[in-house]
Amino acid sequence: MIKVLSVGGSIIAPENPDSEFLKQFSLLVRAWLNEDSTRKLILVAGGGGPARAYQNAYKKVMENISSFSADEADWIGIMATRLNAELLRAIFSDLCNEPVVYDPTQCDFTGRVLVAAGWKPGFSTDTDAVYLAEKFGAKVVVNLSNIEKVYTDDPKKNPEAKPIDSISWTDFRKIVGDEWQPGKNCPFDPIASKKAQAAGLTVICAGGKNIENIRHILDDKKFIGTVIGRLRFALGSI
Repeated sequence: MIKVLSVGGSIIAPENPDSEFLKQFSLLVRAWLNEDSTRKLILVAGGGGPARAYQNAYKKVMENISSFSADEADWIGIMATRLNAELLRAIFSDLCNEPVVYDPTQCDFTGRVLVAAGWKPGFSTDTDAVYLAEKFGAKVVVNLSNIEKVYTDDPKKNPEAKPIDSISWTDFRKIVGDEWQPGKNCPFDPIASKKAQAAGLTVICAGGKNIENIRHILDDKKFIGTVIGRLRFALGSI
């Protein structure tokens, strides 16, 4: 049994690495794996605060210069994901046989944990998580971030925004659109969403700091979050 967790950089390192969260997360992962020898986890690390800080610095320097490059901004973010991924891999080094995965189409998985980071410009690590789910036969990607549920709009800007328990890919993609921008802040990136829909995957978006809730998701129990895609799954789990 393989499950994929896209671990947002906002919970690994909102500014600096959150050692208390990482300690609790490590205990959760180890406890879940120890209960069944067939269980495996793929962890895909986001960039978090360091990615945004360095991307914003680049944008400020280049704002009056015509040579600003979206690809360069993406590469800056990718390097932040790789630093966070190296931290995760070190934490799980006794369970992870492979080095951090940069290319999700070219990798092996021989241990109990596999850690991946950003691959190339044009999308976020959400897309890498979808590639890995397809490659290793996982049906669900769990996207852990600093939000508990997807909303109909940005609740920070629109007080009328409503939380969503379940939503189809067609309706979700109307919310996030089809275009990717470096550093774009959305529940699940547009490129990943298109690919996940085509692959028939289900995505669960949930708050990453709620350890008990993550455990409920891993155990297929009732949880707090938003299910995108397979609505029967949503109705049976929320």
